[in-house]
Amino acid sequence: MTRKKPAGGGAVPVSATPKESLATTTASKGSNSGGGSGSVIVTESDGAPASSLSIPHQQRLLNHFAAAFDAVLTAASFPQLLQEIKQALFRRDFATAFGRTDYLAAYAARWSPTRALCYAGIFETYLPPHLTRTPAPSLSPSASSSSSSCPPGTSHARSPPPPPRRTKMISVGGCAAEHVAFASFLAQRESSSRGGGGGGGGRGELTLLDSAPWDGVAATVQGTLTAPLPLSKYASAAAKAANVPLLEATLGEPPQLHLQVLQQDALEITGARWADILGPADTSSTAVVVTLMFTLNELYTSGGIAKTTEFLKGLEGALPDGSLLLVVDSPGSYSEAALGKDKKRYPMQWLLHHTLTDPASAAQPWTRLESHDSIWFRLSDQLTYPIQLENMRYQLHLYRLEKTPAT
Repeated sequence: MTRKKPAGGGAVPVSATPKESLATTTASKGSNSGGGSGSVIVTESDGAPASSLSIPHQQRLLNHFAAAFDAVLTAASFPQLLQEIKQALFRRDFATAFGRTDYLAAYAARWSPTRALCYAGIFETYLPPHLTRTPAPSLSPSASSSSSSCPPGTSHARSPPPPPRRTKMISVGGCAAEHVAFASFLAQRESSSRGGGGGGGGRGELTLLDSAPWDGVAATVQGTLTAPLPLSKYASAAAKAANVPLLEATLGEPPQLHLQVLQQDALEITGARWADILGPADTSSTAVVVTLMFTLNELYTSGGIAKTTEFLKGLEGALPDGSLLLVVDSPGSYSEAALGKDKKRYPMQWLLHHTLTDPASAAQPWTRLESHDSIWFRLSDQLTYPIQLENMRYQLHLYRLEKTPAT
């Protein structure tokens, strides 16, 4: 299976500051992130939609990365490791770039934090309106944004969904970014539920599926998410009392986030194997979400269109009714694949949509809920991290599987 390249950057990197109390946040201004339909998006002066996550929460997620990879970030070998990883990625030598545990930890420390903040905002904005079996209206041609920094915020209204359920996420090509983002999603929903906001659904399962051995990194991240963050010895009593883990992990109780890490090539997974990975499908209590975050275009490029189409169809056959498929990838010409003898290049989103909604097929089980060709995620200058981080730009497509008509 293929791997993800570092996200494209923009100006205004996150400040690199000496580590202080990792549990402390210092921000009050809004930040920038991709927004989505179903909520009103406040547009900032630079045209980027305001984040659905508060800056203190975003800072906390960065603090988890800083704590998890403190030894990596401060190691003398860190700059050299990054250079070796970038050289391997440039050669498209993914086996080398993601074949060593120290490379994986360095990659997670350097490139996963920005993506984690971006993904956390995406999950928080786009998933809740669709995490029920109640059908949402399909996306009309006029509601699809061709190239914008701010996706439409009120293009198609939805009625309030019923109480949310447990969420099961299968992240194909997933690693630390998806892990932290999903933990954020569960924590936000649990907090909303306790605060009377009706969020609920703060428990879930996450499967990280990739050909690289991410289990060590995942164990490190999970340990940080389920423990209080390091505090300065000068921290106040109030700060110490408020310093609780992002995720609950009570001894003898089911974890708030049940984690499974699978090392396997997604293009080689059979229908029977997908059934094992997905487990029992109780759609009355569990919402299933499959993510392909900066992964699908690499599947098309490295595995070929035929095998990637087979992969998508196999996934379709194994997923329970009402499942969501979330695809995020590089925008524009960065995500194209060659087809046919003349090697004509086609946009990834066209190949995806054609596969899921093949006009030649009588059955049309997929409904497109969201489609945005270009969205900027911009980091607030209030955020801090031990090294500089960059902005990123992405395209986003969200589909629902409707095998049987909803009532």
